[in-house]
Order: sequence, then structure tokens, then C-alpha cells
Amino acid sequence: MASNPRRLRALAKSMRRRPMGAEPALWEVLRDRRLADLKFRRQVPIGRYVADFVCLRHRLIIEADGPFHEDRAEADASRDAWLAGQGFTVLRFPNGQIAHRHHEVIARILEAALKIPSPLAGEGVGQEPDG
Repeated sequence: MASNPRRLRALAKSMRRRPMGAEPALWEVLRDRRLADLKFRRQVPIGRYVADFVCLRHRLIIEADGPFHEDRAEADASRDAWLAGQGFTVLRFPNGQIAHRHHEVIARILEAALKIPSPLAGEGVGQEPDG
């Protein structure tokens, strides 16, 4: 993956223009806060990687894995470990699962988002002032 920030942003932009595999179907569920009012962005540069979908508030990354990921298990594990070290939870779903068992994918995303405490929780966001 490119490590130059400018090149990484250009790559992410290119990937947004040409989504692969099941990404468009998953984006239809995640975009515009359609899923439990969770704000997702797509093709987001993080470090030297580009994450398919990211909910920054919950530090949650969703990856739609095409067939080429079958040969990249070690590289994906290394990438996921680095992202976890940055405080992210990474969920990976094969394209076939997204296409044919999307209810399972949505359930896992919701479960992960609801279990991960928001860094803003308890910081006064959406709370009434004391007094």
C-alpha cells in the first residue's frame, strides 16, 4: 500500500469512483446514517492503508473482501493488527456473505458498534447540563 499521504488520498478517491465486488451493496446499507444512525465513510486512508468503510465515532472498520483476499491472509492479519493498535476494531466479510447473507453482516456490524463505547460517551455530548 502507498505510504505517501497524497498518493494514498488519490488512491482512496480512485477506489471510491470504482467500487469493487460487494462494496456498492454494503455502502447502500451504511451510507447516510441508514444503519442505526451510524456515520460511515468509505475508502478512508488510515496510516498507510485505505479502509473500505469506517465509523470513526466507534473506531469500527468494515472490510468487504473479494477473492484476492484468500491469498492475502497474512498481509490482512498484519494490517488488522496495526489498525487494532490504533484503536480500531476490524470486521471482514467475504463478498459472498455480503451478497447472500447480508442480514448476518448487518447484525455483526450492529453488535460491534453497540459493544464499542464511543470515545465521546460521558463527555457531555447530547446530555443535559447539570444544575
